[in-house]
Amino acid sequence: MAIDAFAFAEKLITRCKSHGATDAEVMTGISADISVTARNGKLEELIRAESSGFSLRVFVNGRSSTISSSKFADADKLAEIAVDMAKVAPVDEFSSLAPPKLLYKANLDLDIYDAEEPPEKKLVELAMAVEDTALQIPGITNSEGGDASFASYENALVTSQGFAKSHKSSRTSLSVRVLAGSGHDMQRDYDYSSKRFFADLDAPETLGKEAARRVLEKLNPRKVPSGKFPVIFDPRISRNLVSDLASGISGASITRGTSYLKTKLGEQIFPAYINIIDDPHIKRGMASKPFDGEGVANKKLSIIENGILKTWLLDIRSANQLKLITNGRASRGSGGPPSPSCTNLYMQSGKISPQQMLKEIKSGFYVTEVFGMGINYTNGDYSQGAAGFWIENGELAYPVSEVTLAGNLLDMFQNLTPANDLEMKYAINAPTLRIEGMTLAGI
Repeated sequence: MAIDAFAFAEKLITRCKSHGATDAEVMTGISADISVTARNGKLEELIRAESSGFSLRVFVNGRSSTISSSKFADADKLAEIAVDMAKVAPVDEFSSLAPPKLLYKANLDLDIYDAEEPPEKKLVELAMAVEDTALQIPGITNSEGGDASFASYENALVTSQGFAKSHKSSRTSLSVRVLAGSGHDMQRDYDYSSKRFFADLDAPETLGKEAARRVLEKLNPRKVPSGKFPVIFDPRISRNLVSDLASGISGASITRGTSYLKTKLGEQIFPAYINIIDDPHIKRGMASKPFDGEGVANKKLSIIENGILKTWLLDIRSANQLKLITNGRASRGSGGPPSPSCTNLYMQSGKISPQQMLKEIKSGFYVTEVFGMGINYTNGDYSQGAAGFWIENGELAYPVSEVTLAGNLLDMFQNLTPANDLEMKYAINAPTLRIEGMTLAGI
């Protein structure tokens, strides 16, 4: 880093205490990223950006404030401002630094940092290659571009209780967005790969062909009748249901009483064959981290075990409110206090293949796309615009558009069957999922 993060943080904490802070913590961060976009065979954009900054949280006798800046030279003045802000803030009996006994003390190597930044030339080549592959497929009429990027991050957290740790991470991606058809029947789709290490990216030829296949299959969509039908969610969409679960078990939502799951801890909300795990220590995992945003040691959690909801996602504040102990799920940005969030969250595979799922359905809907903001996390009501394919006699018969899917998340969870095709491609993952008897609003 351009500065000694630990020395800077210790100095800033000392400064805060001299102004009357009872506790303080400093998070510093530096990032560097490069991204390129190619469109119609030409380099359209090349951006390199570097940033650094810090976030300061101070406590004064049960009151707290948070302030952030990219100007390290102004740290002394900002420390005084932060303490003055805390002195007039409302008392919050639940906010505090993490107890020392919960802090991370290990030295895990999660293999999430690629020290070798790829050359700009290589990123340009990949962006052009992924787009060119798609454009060469007959029927593809235009492109919204191929993109390639690489970013690295270094974060350090220092607290007045003696915690001082840092970790590095990286992220790289390759994607393409293409169009097919014309006029009112123009369709678009995409494919992408996101990894921790540049060498692990999927080949541009694979991504380009898959994006082309997806968009060509969407041409000439039909309408379908309204009614109740079995629905299959493609893995690109099924992971959204696991994300919906995560939203419902956030400690912050539980303490506010605004979650559809607020009374469900210890109850069976999925069939007994469903298990959902949150694991921050997966090697090269897209959301892996050695400790949480408050310095708490984290570990693998069984969120759903044999269908039963076993725990909430907790940070210090929500755990204190619920009279529980944090499970190391605090997450934070650069300018605000911590809040609960999942890490690598996934539903384990089932025993049935996606092909067998299809064969068992006489008439149904295979979902490849959802859109809209139609989920009420207070009561679990679910209503989403969707597109995909109609299932007839166990096969994908034709593309479908302008469908609304409706139900309730609790009912959907109870009637859910996972396939055996789980792939760990994102931070949140699920296999292909079948849900019985969802309401479709079509024609």
